[in-house]
Amino acid sequence: MSNNQTTHTIGEIAKMTGLSAKMIRDYERHGLLGAVSRSESGYRLFNDNDLQTLHFISQARRLGFSLAQLQDLLQLWHNKSRSSAEVKKLALQHIQALEERANTLLSMAATLKELSERCQGDDRPDCPILEGLEQTYTAPSQTEK
Repeated sequence: MSNNQTTHTIGEIAKMTGLSAKMIRDYERHGLLGAVSRSESGYRLFNDNDLQTLHFISQARRLGFSLAQLQDLLQLWHNKSRSSAEVKKLALQHIQALEERANTLLSMAATLKELSERCQGDDRPDCPILEGLEQTYTAPSQTEK
């Protein structure tokens, strides 16, 4: 690293990116940062490129990209001869997965809402919420073996 390159400690980088030091170490361990230099005393020293990469990672994580997807995105980001079609394909696949998860969550919320609306929420022991959860599992009968 050249002497005119600004270096930052993990604490400084954490403040600048909003990521925890633990997450930064995890990203380094997963190879998302490349080789991070060390001080003579062994402390991690991050340069401006690392800071830019961590901002990129932070934004991608906010959008729900997994670590595996992050590796693909970072490779595409660093490859200046990539086609935007590759990036778009990855984004569209992620959108589809997000929409599927959103639909699943909405279905779960609707079921719980319906069960909650049937529950009186009083001092009586009968509860449609618990009954609804109980109905999702049917024990096998003794004749089924």
